[in-house]
Order: sequence, then structure tokens, then C-alpha cells
Amino acid sequence: MKIYVNRLPIKGPWGGGNMFVQACYDHLESFGQMIVHANDQITAPDVILLVGTEQERSGISAEQAIFYKNLMKDHRDVKIILRVNENDARKGTSGVDAGLINLSSHIDGTIFVSRWLREYFMKKEWNCHQTDVIKNGVDKEVFKPGTKIGGDKIHLVTHHWSNNEMKGFDIYEKLDEWVGNNPKFDFTYIGRDRGTFKNSKVIEPLFGNRLGEELGKYDVYISASRFDPGPNHVIEAISAELPTYVYKDCGGGVEFAGEDHVYNNWEHLISILQNGTFHTNSIPTYDWKSCIGEYVRFISGLL
Repeated sequence: MKIYVNRLPIKGPWGGGNMFVQACYDHLESFGQMIVHANDQITAPDVILLVGTEQERSGISAEQAIFYKNLMKDHRDVKIILRVNENDARKGTSGVDAGLINLSSHIDGTIFVSRWLREYFMKKEWNCHQTDVIKNGVDKEVFKPGTKIGGDKIHLVTHHWSNNEMKGFDIYEKLDEWVGNNPKFDFTYIGRDRGTFKNSKVIEPLFGNRLGEELGKYDVYISASRFDPGPNHVIEAISAELPTYVYKDCGGGVEFAGEDHVYNNWEHLISILQNGTFHTNSIPTYDWKSCIGEYVRFISGLL
């Protein structure tokens, strides 16, 4: 089948959605599928895979996809599949949920990136009943155990490409202050920060091999992200075999990390760190090719 992906991949630290798009371009053909490029205005697809809903620098919007299907009689057999990796709670916005719920009446299938996100929208009367949960993959050649910094300290780390406050900067700022008074620990933040850290090491946003090599150096990973639909930063840390602890309101991160790696509040996190016994997470990750294979399985079932 011919699958039209409504985005083109962007090189650089651009978030989980972009990594998924790159994985589509890397792996769909290996499953016998033809990928119709987002700038291809000639080849008629069997499936439109909506990775985002707005028209950006390439590709079509969700509204244009619906117009293509419903108002052009030669294209009414095309299936529209929506990958949902967004919500209002994630960034403290308004209108995202309502727009997606309205769109759910006009699509043929929905793939959510976590069980938490599917439950979030099902409570809001999601109208598309053909759904599945497929969490993001990870490049296991990049995110793997590395040579540790070592020494007498326990080296803590986190990474985000966005500096939105919902990424958990309230916790990270407390951690920054705490390590300043606790010489047995240090904290490194990789990504776009908010200029508030005083005692932590800040590294510019990294991508690909450079990010994987850097992450592998640390001992413990902390995520304070809130309501995150399918946090790739958690998957990447777990793939690197870092004991990865997430906040109780991390959204999809809780099911990725496992209940035994969840902290309830700041005091709980500190008690975990001070205990000093860290175990790697037991829930496995899988690679991007396996992820794309699951998309092909779901889409094929709708044709």
C-alpha cells in the first residue's frame, strides 16, 4: 500500500514527533510499503498518516486530508490515520483537545502513543473507535550503556529539547539547589534550559549519537515532566540502562518507567536518591523498526 506521511523529517533535536517521521522514512519500505513523500502532489495514496494536524513547511493539514477524502470522489477509499502525541495538559494550552476530538469524527483509525493518552481522550468522548496504543521506538544503536563518568559522586541527568515549564523545571530547580549542598551528587541538564540553574552543568541540546554518548555517562536519570503523552526522553534513558525515575503525573512516562520507578513528590524523590540503591527499569523498550511494523499491522487491518 501507499502511505502518505504529512510531514518531512528535520535533522536535529526536534522532539519525538520528528523522530517518528524519520523512522517512517527509514523503515516503511522494509515492510513492503511505499511511502508517499509529503511534497508529492501526484501519487494517490491508500492511507494518509497524520503525524500533525496543521499544515507546516511541508505536507498537508488534517483539514486538507478530510477535504481530499470526502470531497474528491476518486479518493473516498483512502484511510485517514491519526497519530496522537499531544494534548492541552502537556503544555498548559487550550483548544488542542477540542480540535483533536472534533477531528476524531472524520478519521478511520487512531494510534495513541501511550495507554495513558488513550484513556485521557476516551474520557472526553473520542469518536473514532478503531484505536490502538503503540509507544515510540528508540535507536538502540545510539541509546545504550556507555562508559561512566565515575568518581565518588552519583551523577544525575535529564534532557529536554523544549524549555516549557511543564517539562518539570520546578523539580529541576530544586534539584539544582539541592546538589549545591550535597557533594555526593551532581546534576546535568541537557537541552534548552530557562537560565535558572546555579549549581548544575548545562549542555546545549544534543541529538543522535552525541546525545546517546552523553547520556550513557551518567548514573541515574530524573524526569519531572508533567502529563507527557509518550516521552521519548524516558524511553531513551531506559534504553541506555539508566535507572530512570519519573514524577507521578508524568503521563505516559509512568507506564514506560514502571510503578517501582515513580516518585510522588519532591520529598519522595530525595528519599530515593539518599537511599542510594538504584535498579534499572524492568519494562523493555523496542527499536523504531519494530514500532513502524506495529503501525503497518494496525493500518493493514483497516484496509
